Amino acid sequence: MKLKFNLRRELKILAAIIVVGVIIAFTEKKQGSVSIKDISIKIDNVHGNHFLDESDIMNLMELKNEKLRGTSIDRFSLKGIESKIKRQPFIKKADLYSDLKGNLVVRAELRRPVARIVRNDGPDGYIAEDGTIMPVSEKFTSRVVLISGQYVPQILKQDNMNDNEETKKIMGLIDKIREHEFWHAQIAQLDIDNKSRITFFPQVGDEKIEFGKAEDLDVKFKKLMIFYKEILPRIGWNKYNRINLEYEGQIITE
Repeated sequence: MKLKFNLRRELKILAAIIVVGVIIAFTEKKQGSVSIKDISIKIDNVHGNHFLDESDIMNLMELKNEKLRGTSIDRFSLKGIESKIKRQPFIKKADLYSDLKGNLVVRAELRRPVARIVRNDGPDGYIAEDGTIMPVSEKFTSRVVLISGQYVPQILKQDNMNDNEETKKIMGLIDKIREHEFWHAQIAQLDIDNKSRITFFPQVGDEKIEFGKAEDLDVKFKKLMIFYKEILPRIGWNKYNRINLEYEGQIITE
């Protein structure tokens, strides 16, 4: 099908595009010349992890209220400030923008911690839901599963648990625990040796659970559930000191 060229129609479309472009350019120029009247910082924190507050965001911007108010928006880079806010490990997402009334608005979403890394020879850290390694905070402590042991320095060398295959498997194990109601309530600590073999320490009971490497998760958790459902009710919660799940088709107890 041939389309008939209509010069008048094409000129109208071109004129409309030019008008829209002029309006956008005028709006941007006007917005840039507006002085900042107020600063609104909104932190999205649905999980109640209060690692940062409004004053921390202001400090990340390296600007104080007194200097920002009354300053023209076009005197600094919104994108540059937004990028700096996003680099903070506790922050998952951030948007910084201004409106025509001269208000500067910051919206930030915090990461959710799913495990705490504990060590004797240095500062602790957190593992976020997306695998990001975060520092601890003086403002807030999150009640999550603990990660300890000789393998901890290896974890802390990374920015994210998904950066290599071994820690990615450990992250998968952490997700498996927190997604299951019983395991989330029962498993308090994962101690990882220098060969990445894992031992669980439970909330209830004195036994050490030797899980081995973060592999064959479904098979090992199935054996562990058999232990809790069928063996412990008959023998008693404090009968065993050691449970080993590493060997195929076996539950070794001592």
